[in-house]
Amino acid sequence: QVQLVESGGGLVQAGGSLRLSCAASERTFSNYDMGWFRQAPGKEREFVAAIIWSGIRRRYSDSVKGRFTVSRDNAKNTVDLQMNSLKPEDTAVYYCAADRSRTYYRDGDPGNADLYDYWGQGTQVTVSS
Repeated sequence: QVQLVESGGGLVQAGGSLRLSCAASERTFSNYDMGWFRQAPGKEREFVAAIIWSGIRRRYSDSVKGRFTVSRDNAKNTVDLQMNSLKPEDTAVYYCAADRSRTYYRDGDPGNADLYDYWGQGTQVTVSS
């Protein structure tokens, strides 16, 4: 059972930056595709970004493309989300998730939250206007 712990959330003004980090409890993390999702109050959970187990392929939602960057360090069991040019509509709880089946690596859809096996507890990001 992999445990995921997010950190780095907070309050930032529009146009600012934050870096989220997700730490995994086990080295098997390096075998999993990873995703970032977010959920704003009263809204469905939505896909933000994904990175395959090796780190060489990434995907982003249209709403964050060009502003957010996902990366991973398998030696440290971490996956990060660098968020730049933040907007008030980015306000949400951000979650990292692990996919044991490597759906994205196998050309599946990394945006399907149902395919992820492990989830963190989330970290709040609030962007003020």
